[in-house]
Amino acid sequence: MEHSLDTIKSSRFIVWGLVIAIVVILNLFFVFSVRLVYTEPKFEDFCKQEQVHVVPQTQNECVAVGGQWVEDRFLQKGFPQAERLEPAPITEVQKGYCNENYTCGQEFDTARQLYERNFFIALVVLGTLTLVASFVFRNLDVVATALSFGGVLTLIVASVRYWSNMNDYLRVIVLGIALGALIWIGVKKFRK
Repeated sequence: MEHSLDTIKSSRFIVWGLVIAIVVILNLFFVFSVRLVYTEPKFEDFCKQEQVHVVPQTQNECVAVGGQWVEDRFLQKGFPQAERLEPAPITEVQKGYCNENYTCGQEFDTARQLYERNFFIALVVLGTLTLVASFVFRNLDVVATALSFGGVLTLIVASVRYWSNMNDYLRVIVLGIALGALIWIGVKKFRK
């Protein structure tokens, strides 16, 4: 009798190990599959880095390269020279500076937000399909459990990735859908 209890306990650990492994691998598979199909925008593609770079010194030069001129006084600290131990004195250089990446940075931010939104949609679709698949395989307890947890985790990962960019109404909708899905799973899976 004691031997069979050990076997049951051991098989429970194996079952839950398999469930956790499926959940983790499923989500990694989803994330890397979406990244493979849908390329993430890179800052360097929008704001080119030149090998020889000349810093704009005036507002007109700054605007001409797509930058944003910021009116402000700033100081430039001189570099120590070989024969002197103390640094060169601080001197006022100009009354503003150029944010050269202003225009290209805004373009990158727009592309990044679009990418994050589309990534969110892809993961929500995949998570929902996984939840549906868990009911298709409901006769296979381990697979159904793993797919249901995997689908819920995919929805969580999607929401966490996009949460800071979401509008409040979309947050409420996502939370409502997630709550409804969890209650529905709880009722379907654990009804006695």
